[in-house]
Amino acid sequence: MSDWNSKLVVSINGAVISPIDTFVPTFTIPRTVIHSIEKDRVGSIAGPRTATFTMTMRAIGPAVATITQLALAGTPFDISVAVQSGNDWAFKQLLFRSCLITAANPSNVSTDAPAASFNGIILGFGEASDIET
Repeated sequence: MSDWNSKLVVSINGAVISPIDTFVPTFTIPRTVIHSIEKDRVGSIAGPRTATFTMTMRAIGPAVATITQLALAGTPFDISVAVQSGNDWAFKQLLFRSCLITAANPSNVSTDAPAASFNGIILGFGEASDIET
């Protein structure tokens, strides 16, 4: 039985930069159904797949500044989402290669610890070596 006490961290280019509050990857794999005169749904055509992400972390320490600098420079980077402690997650590690930030909110003002949000695209993903179970 899982107790959900494990933590996920984000590594950029191999260096752990921060624990994360949320990391939401979204994969789109479009399919268009093919119909024929005789029969419906005889096949499908695959469109190009895309992957995006939204990431939120505490705006404490240099991690947010590092990601903001990468965003402003348009520098691609790798994101590794890995279990830091515990064994509650289905995957031990997921690697997203050649990521680019498309939108950044480096710090929200709140009475709690400030949080930073980043949206981005993932250009390299889905290879067998990107997933460790």
